[in-house]
Amino acid sequence: MEFHPSIEQSSIQEIKKFQEIKLQELLVYLENNSPFYQKLFKENDIHIKNIITLEDLQKIPTTTKDDLQQHNHDFFCIPPDKIVDYSTTSGTLGDPVTFGLSDSDLERLAYNEAISFACAGIQKGDVVQMITTIDKRFMAGLAYFLGLRKMGASVVRMGPGIPELQWDSIFRYQPKYLITVPSFLLKMIDYAEKHGLDYKNSSVYGAVCIGESIKNQDFTDNILSQKIKEKWNINLFSTYASTEMSTAFTECEFQIGGHHHPELIITEILDDHGDPVEEGESGELTITTLGVEAIPLLRFKTGDIVKAHYEPCQCGRNTMRLGPVVGRKQQMIKYKGTTLYPPAMNDILNDFNGILCYQIVIQANEIGLDEIIIRVSTEEENENFVHEVRDHFRAKLRVSPKIEMVDFEILSKTVYHPNSRKPITFIDLR
Repeated sequence: MEFHPSIEQSSIQEIKKFQEIKLQELLVYLENNSPFYQKLFKENDIHIKNIITLEDLQKIPTTTKDDLQQHNHDFFCIPPDKIVDYSTTSGTLGDPVTFGLSDSDLERLAYNEAISFACAGIQKGDVVQMITTIDKRFMAGLAYFLGLRKMGASVVRMGPGIPELQWDSIFRYQPKYLITVPSFLLKMIDYAEKHGLDYKNSSVYGAVCIGESIKNQDFTDNILSQKIKEKWNINLFSTYASTEMSTAFTECEFQIGGHHHPELIITEILDDHGDPVEEGESGELTITTLGVEAIPLLRFKTGDIVKAHYEPCQCGRNTMRLGPVVGRKQQMIKYKGTTLYPPAMNDILNDFNGILCYQIVIQANEIGLDEIIIRVSTEEENENFVHEVRDHFRAKLRVSPKIEMVDFEILSKTVYHPNSRKPITFIDLR
Protein backbone atom coordinates (compact mmCIF):
# COMPACT_ATOMS: atom_id res chain seq x y z
CA MET A 1 0.00 0.00 0.00
CA GLU A 2 1.37 3.38 -1.08
CA PHE A 3 0.96 5.88 1.77
CA HIS A 4 2.67 8.68 -0.17
CA PRO A 5 0.66 8.49 -3.44
CA SER A 6 2.61 9.44 -6.57
CA ILE A 7 -0.37 11.41 -7.95
CA GLU A 8 0.20 13.99 -5.19
CA GLN A 9 3.70 14.68 -6.51
CA SER A 10 2.58 14.84 -10.13
CA SER A 11 2.29 18.09 -12.06
CA ILE A 12 -0.80 20.28 -11.74
CA GLN A 13 -1.75 19.34 -15.32
CA GLU A 14 -1.42 15.61 -14.61
CA ILE A 15 -3.50 15.93 -11.44
CA LYS A 16 -6.23 17.79 -13.36
CA LYS A 17 -6.31 15.20 -16.16
CA PHE A 18 -6.47 12.39 -13.57
CA GLN A 19 -9.38 14.04 -11.78
CA GLU A 20 -11.32 14.60 -15.00
CA ILE A 21 -11.18 10.87 -15.74
CA LYS A 22 -12.40 10.13 -12.20
CA LEU A 23 -15.16 12.76 -12.58
CA GLN A 24 -16.54 11.10 -15.69
CA GLU A 25 -16.59 7.74 -13.89
CA LEU A 26 -18.50 9.34 -11.03
CA LEU A 27 -21.09 10.96 -13.32
CA VAL A 28 -21.86 7.62 -14.97
CA TYR A 29 -22.21 6.00 -11.55
CA LEU A 30 -24.57 8.72 -10.30
CA GLU A 31 -26.72 8.59 -13.42
CA ASN A 32 -27.08 4.83 -13.00
CA ASN A 33 -27.52 4.62 -9.23
CA SER A 34 -28.47 7.90 -7.48
CA PRO A 35 -32.19 8.80 -7.35
CA PHE A 36 -31.31 12.33 -6.21
CA TYR A 37 -28.83 13.08 -8.99
CA GLN A 38 -30.91 11.28 -11.63
CA LYS A 39 -33.68 13.76 -10.84
CA LEU A 40 -31.27 16.72 -10.69
CA PHE A 41 -29.79 15.85 -14.12
CA LYS A 42 -33.24 15.44 -15.65
CA GLU A 43 -34.74 18.63 -14.17
CA ASN A 44 -31.76 20.71 -15.31
CA ASP A 45 -31.39 19.03 -18.72
CA ILE A 46 -27.83 17.96 -17.90
CA HIS A 47 -26.22 15.43 -20.22
CA ILE A 48 -23.21 13.96 -18.49
CA LYS A 49 -21.36 13.42 -21.78
CA ASN A 50 -21.05 17.22 -21.91
CA ILE A 51 -19.26 17.35 -18.54
CA ILE A 52 -15.68 16.69 -19.58
CA THR A 53 -13.40 19.10 -17.72
CA LEU A 54 -13.33 20.29 -14.12
CA GLU A 55 -14.48 23.68 -15.40
CA ASP A 56 -17.61 22.00 -16.78
CA LEU A 57 -18.73 21.33 -13.20
CA GLN A 58 -20.08 24.89 -13.25
CA LYS A 59 -22.90 23.58 -15.49
CA ILE A 60 -24.24 21.46 -12.61
CA PRO A 61 -26.20 22.96 -9.67
CA THR A 62 -24.62 22.64 -6.25
CA THR A 63 -25.92 20.32 -3.54
CA THR A 64 -26.54 21.65 -0.02
CA LYS A 65 -26.92 20.34 3.51
CA ASP A 66 -30.66 21.07 3.16
CA ASP A 67 -30.81 18.67 0.20
CA LEU A 68 -29.19 15.96 2.31
CA GLN A 69 -31.60 16.54 5.19
CA GLN A 70 -34.75 16.70 3.05
CA HIS A 71 -33.89 13.86 0.64
CA ASN A 72 -31.51 11.73 2.72
CA HIS A 73 -32.76 8.37 1.38
CA ASP A 74 -32.51 9.47 -2.28
CA PHE A 75 -28.75 9.95 -1.98
CA PHE A 76 -28.16 6.24 -1.29
CA CYS A 77 -26.80 4.44 -4.35
CA ILE A 78 -26.75 0.93 -2.91
CA PRO A 79 -29.39 -1.26 -1.22
CA PRO A 80 -29.55 -1.55 2.59
CA ASP A 81 -28.04 -5.04 2.60
CA LYS A 82 -24.76 -3.61 1.27
CA ILE A 83 -24.47 -1.08 4.11
CA VAL A 84 -21.99 -2.28 6.74
CA ASP A 85 -21.85 0.86 8.89
CA TYR A 86 -24.18 3.77 9.62
CA SER A 87 -22.71 7.13 10.61
CA THR A 88 -24.21 10.56 11.09
CA THR A 89 -22.95 14.09 10.75
CA SER A 90 -22.26 15.90 14.00
CA GLY A 91 -25.26 18.16 13.44
CA THR A 92 -23.24 21.37 13.93
CA LEU A 93 -25.62 23.33 11.70
CA GLY A 94 -28.83 21.40 12.23
CA ASP A 95 -30.26 17.88 12.48
CA PRO A 96 -27.77 15.08 11.83
CA VAL A 97 -27.80 13.40 8.41
CA THR A 98 -27.43 9.63 8.08
CA PHE A 99 -24.58 8.24 6.01
CA GLY A 100 -24.22 4.60 5.13
CA LEU A 101 -20.89 3.03 4.23
CA SER A 102 -20.30 -0.08 2.18
CA ASP A 103 -17.35 -2.38 2.70
CA SER A 104 -15.61 -0.57 -0.16
CA ASP A 105 -16.32 2.79 1.52
CA LEU A 106 -14.70 1.60 4.75
CA GLU A 107 -11.63 0.59 2.76
CA ARG A 108 -11.56 4.04 1.15
CA LEU A 109 -11.95 5.65 4.59
CA ALA A 110 -9.03 3.62 5.94
CA TYR A 111 -6.88 4.57 2.94
CA ASN A 112 -7.74 8.26 3.39
CA GLU A 113 -6.71 8.29 7.03
CA ALA A 114 -3.60 6.22 6.39
CA ILE A 115 -2.25 8.66 3.80
CA SER A 116 -3.36 11.61 5.95
CA PHE A 117 -1.56 10.32 9.04
CA ALA A 118 1.48 9.49 6.90
CA CYS A 119 1.36 13.12 5.78
CA ALA A 120 1.73 14.16 9.43
CA GLY A 121 4.67 11.81 9.87
CA ILE A 122 3.04 8.81 11.57
CA GLN A 123 4.73 5.57 10.52
CA LYS A 124 4.32 1.83 10.81
CA GLY A 125 5.08 0.75 14.38
CA ASP A 126 4.25 4.09 16.00
CA VAL A 127 1.93 3.99 19.02
CA VAL A 128 -0.99 6.43 18.69
CA GLN A 129 -3.40 7.29 21.50
CA MET A 130 -6.94 8.14 20.33
CA ILE A 131 -8.51 10.69 22.69
CA THR A 132 -11.75 10.67 20.73
CA THR A 133 -14.87 8.57 20.63
CA ILE A 134 -15.19 5.65 18.25
CA ASP A 135 -18.88 5.08 19.01
CA LYS A 136 -22.08 7.21 18.82
CA ARG A 137 -22.18 6.88 15.01
CA PHE A 138 -19.03 9.02 14.78
CA MET A 139 -17.37 8.35 11.43
CA ALA A 140 -14.09 10.08 12.27
CA GLY A 141 -13.27 7.90 15.27
CA LEU A 142 -13.80 4.77 13.21
CA ALA A 143 -11.77 6.28 10.37
CA TYR A 144 -8.83 7.03 12.66
CA PHE A 145 -8.75 3.47 13.93
CA LEU A 146 -9.06 1.91 10.47
CA GLY A 147 -6.39 4.19 9.02
CA LEU A 148 -3.89 3.54 11.81
CA ARG A 149 -4.52 -0.21 11.55
CA LYS A 150 -4.01 -0.10 7.79
CA MET A 151 -0.65 1.65 8.07
CA GLY A 152 0.60 -0.71 10.77
CA ALA A 153 0.51 1.63 13.75
CA SER A 154 -0.50 0.51 17.26
CA VAL A 155 -3.65 2.12 18.67
CA VAL A 156 -4.56 2.98 22.26
CA ARG A 157 -8.33 3.59 22.14
CA MET A 158 -8.81 5.79 25.20
CA GLY A 159 -11.82 7.85 24.18
CA PRO A 160 -12.35 11.48 25.26
CA GLY A 161 -11.96 13.03 28.69
CA ILE A 162 -10.51 11.88 32.05
CA PRO A 163 -6.97 13.32 32.09
CA GLU A 164 -5.88 10.88 34.82
CA LEU A 165 -6.56 7.87 32.58
CA GLN A 166 -4.98 9.57 29.56
CA TRP A 167 -1.73 10.07 31.47
CA ASP A 168 -1.87 6.53 32.82
CA SER A 169 -2.00 5.24 29.23
CA ILE A 170 0.73 7.61 28.05
CA PHE A 171 3.17 6.44 30.73
CA ARG A 172 2.08 2.81 30.30
CA TYR A 173 2.10 2.48 26.47
CA GLN A 174 4.47 5.30 25.46
CA PRO A 175 2.49 6.72 22.48
CA LYS A 176 4.36 8.94 20.05
CA TYR A 177 1.22 10.71 18.81
CA LEU A 178 -2.16 11.72 20.24
CA ILE A 179 -5.37 12.35 18.30
CA THR A 180 -7.40 14.90 20.22
CA VAL A 181 -9.39 18.09 20.40
CA PRO A 182 -6.54 20.56 21.11
CA SER A 183 -8.23 22.40 23.98
CA PHE A 184 -8.25 19.11 25.90
CA LEU A 185 -4.45 19.19 25.89
CA LEU A 186 -4.68 22.21 28.22
CA LYS A 187 -6.75 20.14 30.64
CA MET A 188 -4.18 17.36 30.48
CA ILE A 189 -1.37 19.83 31.15
CA ASP A 190 -3.29 21.35 34.07
CA TYR A 191 -3.86 17.90 35.60
CA ALA A 192 -0.20 16.94 35.12
CA GLU A 193 1.04 20.13 36.80
CA LYS A 194 -1.32 19.78 39.75
CA HIS A 195 -0.30 16.15 40.30
CA GLY A 196 3.42 16.52 39.71
CA LEU A 197 3.57 14.43 36.54
CA ASP A 198 6.72 14.77 34.43
CA TYR A 199 4.71 15.37 31.27
CA LYS A 200 7.42 17.38 29.49
CA ASN A 201 9.59 14.26 29.33
CA SER A 202 6.83 11.90 28.19
CA SER A 203 6.93 9.85 24.98
CA VAL A 204 4.56 12.21 23.15
CA TYR A 205 6.14 13.82 20.08
CA GLY A 206 3.03 15.32 18.48
CA ALA A 207 -0.74 15.57 18.35
CA VAL A 208 -3.11 15.46 15.39
CA CYS A 209 -5.65 18.13 16.32
CA ILE A 210 -9.31 17.73 15.39
CA GLY A 211 -12.44 19.84 15.81
CA GLU A 212 -10.74 23.16 16.66
CA SER A 213 -8.40 25.47 14.78
CA ILE A 214 -4.79 25.81 15.94
CA LYS A 215 -3.55 28.17 13.20
CA ASN A 216 -4.06 31.72 12.02
CA GLN A 217 -4.67 32.38 8.34
CA ASP A 218 -0.93 32.96 7.79
CA PHE A 219 -0.21 29.54 9.38
CA THR A 220 1.29 31.01 12.54
CA ASP A 221 0.12 29.46 15.81
CA ASN A 222 -3.13 30.92 17.11
CA ILE A 223 -3.71 31.66 20.80
CA LEU A 224 -4.84 28.12 21.63
CA SER A 225 -1.79 26.59 19.98
CA GLN A 226 0.56 29.09 21.64
CA LYS A 227 -0.86 28.32 25.09
CA ILE A 228 -0.33 24.60 24.59
CA LYS A 229 3.23 24.97 23.28
CA GLU A 230 4.23 27.41 26.02
CA LYS A 231 3.63 24.60 28.49
CA TRP A 232 4.32 21.48 26.41
CA ASN A 233 6.64 21.69 23.42
CA ILE A 234 5.09 19.08 21.15
CA ASN A 235 4.24 19.27 17.45
CA LEU A 236 0.63 20.11 16.64
CA PHE A 237 -0.78 19.08 13.25
CA SER A 238 -3.99 20.55 11.86
CA THR A 239 -6.49 18.31 10.12
CA TYR A 240 -9.81 19.20 8.50
CA ALA A 241 -12.49 16.70 7.51
CA SER A 242 -16.21 16.04 7.53
CA THR A 243 -18.55 13.05 7.43
CA GLU A 244 -19.98 14.22 4.12
CA MET A 245 -16.69 14.09 2.24
CA SER A 246 -15.12 11.07 4.02
CA THR A 247 -11.79 12.72 3.28
CA ALA A 248 -9.24 14.59 5.38
CA PHE A 249 -6.90 17.49 4.66
CA THR A 250 -3.94 17.05 7.02
CA GLU A 251 -0.76 19.07 7.45
CA CYS A 252 2.66 17.68 6.62
CA GLU A 253 5.83 18.44 8.59
CA PHE A 254 6.03 21.95 7.10
CA GLN A 255 2.59 22.84 8.53
CA ILE A 256 1.35 25.25 5.87
CA GLY A 257 -2.12 23.85 5.29
CA GLY A 258 -3.90 20.53 4.92
CA HIS A 259 -2.94 18.63 1.79
CA HIS A 260 -5.56 17.73 -0.81
CA HIS A 261 -5.77 14.08 -1.89
CA PRO A 262 -6.81 14.33 -5.57
CA GLU A 263 -7.63 10.63 -5.89
CA LEU A 264 -10.36 11.05 -3.26
CA ILE A 265 -11.99 14.42 -3.79
CA ILE A 266 -12.46 17.32 -6.21
CA THR A 267 -12.53 20.75 -4.58
CA GLU A 268 -13.94 24.12 -5.59
CA ILE A 269 -13.82 27.39 -3.63
CA LEU A 270 -16.95 29.40 -4.52
CA ASP A 271 -18.16 32.94 -3.81
CA ASP A 272 -21.68 33.94 -2.76
CA HIS A 273 -22.82 33.76 -6.40
CA GLY A 274 -21.50 30.25 -6.91
CA ASP A 275 -18.53 31.35 -9.01
CA PRO A 276 -14.92 30.28 -8.34
CA VAL A 277 -13.08 32.85 -6.23
CA GLU A 278 -9.86 34.47 -7.40
CA GLU A 279 -6.68 32.79 -6.18
CA GLY A 280 -5.86 33.98 -2.68
CA GLU A 281 -9.47 34.80 -1.80
CA SER A 282 -11.70 33.01 0.71
CA GLY A 283 -14.86 31.20 -0.34
CA GLU A 284 -17.11 28.27 0.45
CA LEU A 285 -15.48 24.87 0.10
CA THR A 286 -17.51 22.80 -2.36
CA ILE A 287 -16.56 19.16 -2.82
CA THR A 288 -17.16 16.23 -5.16
CA THR A 289 -16.28 12.85 -3.66
CA LEU A 290 -14.46 10.22 -5.72
CA GLY A 291 -14.59 6.49 -5.09
CA VAL A 292 -17.53 6.58 -2.68
CA GLU A 293 -20.04 3.77 -3.25
CA ALA A 294 -22.97 4.39 -0.86
CA ILE A 295 -23.48 8.18 -0.85
CA PRO A 296 -21.26 9.96 -3.37
CA LEU A 297 -21.73 13.72 -3.49
CA LEU A 298 -21.45 16.06 -6.48
CA ARG A 299 -20.66 19.75 -5.91
CA PHE A 300 -21.64 19.62 -2.23
CA LYS A 301 -21.37 22.97 -0.45
CA THR A 302 -19.80 22.28 2.93
CA GLY A 303 -20.72 25.62 4.50
CA ASP A 304 -17.08 26.19 5.50
CA ILE A 305 -15.32 29.37 4.40
CA VAL A 306 -11.71 28.60 3.53
CA LYS A 307 -8.75 29.82 1.50
CA ALA A 308 -6.82 27.52 -0.85
CA HIS A 309 -3.04 27.68 -1.33
CA TYR A 310 -1.46 26.42 -4.53
CA GLU A 311 2.30 26.89 -4.19
CA PRO A 312 4.22 23.57 -4.24
CA CYS A 313 5.13 22.36 -0.75
CA GLN A 314 8.66 21.56 0.39
CA CYS A 315 7.46 18.04 1.19
CA GLY A 316 7.30 17.33 -2.56
CA ARG A 317 3.53 17.38 -2.93
CA ASN A 318 2.09 19.65 -5.61
CA THR A 319 -1.47 19.36 -4.35
CA MET A 320 -3.60 22.28 -3.22
CA ARG A 321 -3.54 23.02 0.51
CA LEU A 322 -6.43 24.28 2.62
CA GLY A 323 -5.82 26.99 5.19
CA PRO A 324 -7.64 27.15 8.55
CA VAL A 325 -11.42 27.46 8.35
CA VAL A 326 -12.32 31.16 8.48
CA GLY A 327 -15.79 30.26 9.73
CA ARG A 328 -19.00 28.49 8.82
CA LYS A 329 -21.17 30.37 6.36
CA GLN A 330 -24.31 29.87 8.47
CA GLN A 331 -22.48 31.09 11.58
CA MET A 332 -21.61 34.47 10.09
CA ILE A 333 -22.59 37.25 12.48
CA LYS A 334 -23.46 40.81 11.53
CA TYR A 335 -22.94 42.92 14.64
CA LYS A 336 -23.24 46.71 14.45
CA GLY A 337 -21.76 46.86 10.99
CA THR A 338 -19.01 44.32 11.63
CA THR A 339 -18.93 40.82 10.10
CA LEU A 340 -17.67 38.14 12.52
CA TYR A 341 -17.14 34.40 12.66
CA PRO A 342 -16.84 32.38 15.90
CA PRO A 343 -13.13 31.41 15.42
CA ALA A 344 -12.12 35.06 15.81
CA MET A 345 -13.98 35.24 19.13
CA ASN A 346 -12.50 31.91 20.24
CA ASP A 347 -9.01 33.37 19.84
CA ILE A 348 -9.84 36.31 22.11
CA LEU A 349 -11.37 34.14 24.82
CA ASN A 350 -8.50 31.63 24.66
CA ASP A 351 -6.18 34.55 25.39
CA PHE A 352 -7.42 34.71 29.01
CA ASN A 353 -5.78 32.22 31.35
CA GLY A 354 -8.44 32.75 34.01
CA ILE A 355 -11.33 31.47 31.84
CA LEU A 356 -12.28 27.90 32.76
CA CYS A 357 -14.80 27.49 29.95
CA TYR A 358 -16.96 29.69 27.75
CA GLN A 359 -19.86 29.64 25.33
CA ILE A 360 -20.73 32.14 22.60
CA VAL A 361 -24.48 32.59 22.16
CA ILE A 362 -25.94 34.44 19.17
CA GLN A 363 -29.57 35.52 19.18
CA ALA A 364 -31.76 38.04 17.43
CA ASN A 365 -32.90 41.03 19.48
CA GLU A 366 -36.37 42.58 19.40
CA ILE A 367 -35.68 44.40 16.12
CA GLY A 368 -34.12 41.39 14.38
CA LEU A 369 -30.44 42.33 14.70
CA ASP A 370 -27.76 39.90 15.83
CA GLU A 371 -26.84 40.05 19.51
CA ILE A 372 -23.72 38.42 21.00
CA ILE A 373 -23.71 37.02 24.53
CA ILE A 374 -20.48 35.55 25.93
CA ARG A 375 -21.13 33.16 28.81
CA VAL A 376 -17.97 32.77 30.85
CA SER A 377 -16.88 30.67 33.81
CA THR A 378 -13.73 31.99 35.45
CA GLU A 379 -11.54 31.86 38.52
CA GLU A 380 -11.73 35.67 38.71
CA GLU A 381 -15.37 36.53 39.18
CA ASN A 382 -15.20 40.29 39.48
CA GLU A 383 -16.46 43.26 37.51
CA ASN A 384 -12.95 44.28 36.44
CA PHE A 385 -12.48 40.96 34.67
CA VAL A 386 -15.72 41.48 32.73
CA HIS A 387 -14.53 44.92 31.65
CA GLU A 388 -11.16 43.47 30.65
CA VAL A 389 -12.78 40.85 28.42
CA ARG A 390 -15.10 43.41 26.85
CA ASP A 391 -12.21 45.83 26.25
CA HIS A 392 -10.21 43.06 24.59
CA PHE A 393 -13.12 42.38 22.21
CA ARG A 394 -13.40 46.08 21.46
CA ALA A 395 -9.67 46.38 20.74
CA LYS A 396 -9.38 43.26 18.57
CA LEU A 397 -12.75 43.04 16.80
CA ARG A 398 -14.30 46.50 17.30
CA VAL A 399 -17.34 45.00 19.02
CA SER A 400 -18.49 45.04 22.65
CA PRO A 401 -20.58 41.93 23.39
CA LYS A 402 -22.60 41.27 26.51
CA ILE A 403 -20.60 39.23 29.06
CA GLU A 404 -22.42 36.89 31.46
CA MET A 405 -20.59 35.20 34.35
CA VAL A 406 -21.84 31.64 34.91
CA ASP A 407 -20.85 29.13 37.58
CA PHE A 408 -18.46 26.48 36.22
CA GLU A 409 -20.61 23.58 37.42
CA ILE A 410 -23.53 24.92 35.38
CA LEU A 411 -21.74 26.11 32.24
CA SER A 412 -19.43 23.10 31.92
CA LYS A 413 -22.45 20.78 31.63
CA THR A 414 -23.59 22.55 28.45
CA VAL A 415 -20.10 23.09 27.00
CA TYR A 416 -18.91 19.52 27.65
CA HIS A 417 -22.20 17.78 26.95
CA PRO A 418 -21.91 13.96 27.10
CA ASN A 419 -23.77 13.59 23.77
CA SER A 420 -21.41 15.94 21.93
CA ARG A 421 -18.18 14.85 20.25
CA LYS A 422 -16.44 18.17 20.94
CA PRO A 423 -16.93 21.19 23.23
CA ILE A 424 -20.09 23.18 22.43
CA THR A 425 -18.61 26.68 22.46
CA PHE A 426 -21.08 28.21 20.00
CA ILE A 427 -24.88 28.27 20.07
CA ASP A 428 -26.95 30.01 17.39
CA LEU A 429 -30.49 30.91 18.57
CA ARG A 430 -31.37 33.11 15.60
